[in-house]
Amino acid sequence: MEITPEDEPQGASIGGRADVVAVVGACAPERQELAARLARAENRVLLPARRMRAEPEVLDQAVTLLGRMRAAQGLVVEHPLETPAMEIIGLLADPTMATRLSAVVCVVDAAHLLDDLEAEDFVPLQDGAHHAARAELMVQQIEYASDIVLVNTSGLPAHRLRTLEALLSALSPRATVRRDGGVADGWPRRSTEYSQEQTRAGWICQLNGDFAPEVTTEDVTVMRYDQLRPFHPGRLHAVLETFFFERGAGQVLRSAGFCRLATRPHVTAQWDHVGAGFALEPVSFDHQIREEDEVLAFGQDVAVVGLGLDTRRLTAALDEAALDDDELAAGPMAWSTFPDPFPDWRTAPNL
Repeated sequence: MEITPEDEPQGASIGGRADVVAVVGACAPERQELAARLARAENRVLLPARRMRAEPEVLDQAVTLLGRMRAAQGLVVEHPLETPAMEIIGLLADPTMATRLSAVVCVVDAAHLLDDLEAEDFVPLQDGAHHAARAELMVQQIEYASDIVLVNTSGLPAHRLRTLEALLSALSPRATVRRDGGVADGWPRRSTEYSQEQTRAGWICQLNGDFAPEVTTEDVTVMRYDQLRPFHPGRLHAVLETFFFERGAGQVLRSAGFCRLATRPHVTAQWDHVGAGFALEPVSFDHQIREEDEVLAFGQDVAVVGLGLDTRRLTAALDEAALDDDELAAGPMAWSTFPDPFPDWRTAPNL
């Protein structure tokens, strides 16, 4: 009998493409356990992270095998931390591939989340040639998840757990946040199909004006900073040191968006900050923008997530880092003389 989309159970192969649930997370034992439980509960074939590391071709083999197993409902693919979230989505949601990504389940250790977000260590990526900050890899997995599962919650006060849930919801407002348990009974997952272009991250939702987290608390602060004037790079560097790394206005855990430095006036940079790490990378050049292109930002547009933030003080500090009236009137020739402590963008084309 031919199976139509209406007849297929959730998770079945759709249009000849194998349905995939990706399981990610920094805590390997908890991630492995949840992936195995989820595979059993939903009658899916499990591909553990150790096999994904050792056998790059195992995914293609599993998809082929799945086509012969009429009873199986799809795949659960466990990914180690060293595989960036966007690489996972790019691979499994590729419309030319034989897979359909319907969920990304992120396992988060409640007892260590805040410490992990401020960790300063780097881990080697799966390609073996590059490294990335552990905190950044963790945040990306959270931001692009459809489901977030808090584990190791036993013994933590209810207020702290609620704060953690609100923080995760701020980072990933479209995700369902739950505490571990109930996997064997199945999850009421939202109907989701990932595409290679994703706008799930909380900072993107804030900048797009569609930020609506499920869980909120007074101690988790979310703000958007926008400013048309470019930053004086020296003053911005001082603000970062005082307010983003030394908690001068509360604990900033994540900030991201777009900005412009006066010393590099024709370039829009991506602002990417997690815990103790910060980067500015060029993403758009004024002379390359076509009439039909969408401008990323005219000045500064940054989303900030933290704990107990004094938003008025932080906004005032950032405003002080922007050019004042006299500096703005002096123009780019004068701006080029400002001290600029940020790294050169040597790889940026056509600068």
